Amino acid sequence: MRVMTLAGSPRFPSRSSALLEYAREKLSALDIEVCHWHLQNFAPEDLLYARFNSPAIQTLVEQLEGADGLIIATPVYKASFAGALKTLLDLLPERALEKKIVLPLATGGTVAHMLAVDYALKPVLNALKAQEILHGVFADDSQIADYQHRPAFTPNLQQRLDTALETFWQALHRREFSVASPFIQQGAAYV
Repeated sequence: MRVMTLAGSPRFPSRSSALLEYAREKLSALDIEVCHWHLQNFAPEDLLYARFNSPAIQTLVEQLEGADGLIIATPVYKASFAGALKTLLDLLPERALEKKIVLPLATGGTVAHMLAVDYALKPVLNALKAQEILHGVFADDSQIADYQHRPAFTPNLQQRLDTALETFWQALHRREFSVASPFIQQGAAYV
């Protein structure tokens, strides 16, 4: 089983990338292969000039095709997810997340931005045809300490992350079963 993580912060390290690092550690401990991407893997001019044929974009698309799931993390700025991340997502093929389980994670300065995942990020993930977009985790800045070294989370945040990762793991296994199901043939469900 393979999962990709995508850090959508233009800054590294960041609070949102700390959430992804925690997820990678937890999933790797369960023998799930985790492939990590972040915005720094892409030349800014490739994103700004919409270079669909950029080697980094093409590699990302190829690796997404072979992935079972995606965990995407973003900071929230001005009540929406990071613009650089939106620019990257715009370069993906229309069905880039087809048959993928997606877990969104977000960080922001205040809980007032909590709904940015539901109203800004999830519609874009939906447009990329994600099979299932799970209920995400939002953390305000006060819940993540020392993110530049060894992040520390508040107990509440850690519990919510653990619950979300457990749900993600279960969804991946449901997906694995449904892909192998004899009732689903070439994408068509028999009723």
